[in-house]
Amino acid sequence: MNFENPRRTSADILASKTRAILRGLCAASDKVEATALVSHDGLIIASVMSQEVDADRFGAMCASLLALANRAAKEVSRGDLRQIILDGSLGPMLLTRAGEAGVLAVAASPAAKLGQLILDTRNTARTLSDLVAPPKV
Repeated sequence: MNFENPRRTSADILASKTRAILRGLCAASDKVEATALVSHDGLIIASVMSQEVDADRFGAMCASLLALANRAAKEVSRGDLRQIILDGSLGPMLLTRAGEAGVLAVAASPAAKLGQLILDTRNTARTLSDLVAPPKV
């Protein structure tokens, strides 16, 4: 029997599944401090971050950064942009394209191992992309 709430929309279900995946990323590394899946339009689909963050502004900035960097990469013939790594004094932030799902934003502490963080972020982005991809026939 299916006990799911019949009033839950497909967007609610997608957000719930996405949050579970984001929590998994945070659980895999105690160095991940915040993570969000942002639509290409800059809307937060799901996130695991502190309440102090203005989610609307954060989402819009992440989408804008990825769009601008993608244009810059194409200008110098680098193809489609896959990932941006921002190196802040309080730790790195990665913006990773997650296919049609959007952009995966991950902020970590300065103690994070960047190589492992890149791998974990790319794997999570792939999982999120597969979540919204149409079923293969």
